[in-house]
Amino acid sequence: MKLGFEFQPSLWPTLAAAAGIALTAALGNWQLGRGHEKTALQARLEQLARAPPINVSTQELNAAGVQLRRVQARGIFKPKYMVLIDNRVRYGVAGFHVVMPLKLAGGDRYVLVNRGWVAGSRDRSRLPEVRTPPGTVVVSGLAVVPGARFFELSTKIAEGNVWQNLTLERYRQAVPIAIQPFVIQQDQEGAPDDGLVREWLPPDVGVDRHYGYAFQWFALSALILMFYLVTHVRRIREA
Repeated sequence: MKLGFEFQPSLWPTLAAAAGIALTAALGNWQLGRGHEKTALQARLEQLARAPPINVSTQELNAAGVQLRRVQARGIFKPKYMVLIDNRVRYGVAGFHVVMPLKLAGGDRYVLVNRGWVAGSRDRSRLPEVRTPPGTVVVSGLAVVPGARFFELSTKIAEGNVWQNLTLERYRQAVPIAIQPFVIQQDQEGAPDDGLVREWLPPDVGVDRHYGYAFQWFALSALILMFYLVTHVRRIREA
């Protein structure tokens, strides 16, 4: 007597498996396509980062046109309107991001500058001292538009000049000055020796995330196929 195997499909499980495989494969291909698009976008951003910096003047710029571009601005820092963005951790040490407006030369418009990170203290009532260079300075860095997708740790989103997060609309409501629609992440190179740390993560457009999702969908498609085959192959006995 010999043992053999026979494929015995049935209608509804076959249709369900086909639909599941088609759906997961389509989703995998969609995520793969998005990954390719983001890869092209990443290459484009890297190309723009090597382009000459955009000069930030008193004329209001379009946020979409400068976002993630290299920019340069000349003006005077105004510590009076500084805000400290709380709960910024560096190597396990809690601190703040120092955001200060730069009054642009030749007019009454400002641009916000994230000057970098400063450590906090255990005494929450004692804020760090921030040294500000006097007179006219030139600030170079990356233009970023702070988003609104964050979780506020409490209902006290702003206490004085200590804020949980920064949005341009919130700043406009709190401070009576005209600002450009972006923030400059100040470069370390060329910055004054002011004790602030400027270590910025490169822009992440989510390439790896899309490829990871694509792998998961393709894996699920393969799993459906394997389960279907295993459950529809019968062992038979041959005389």
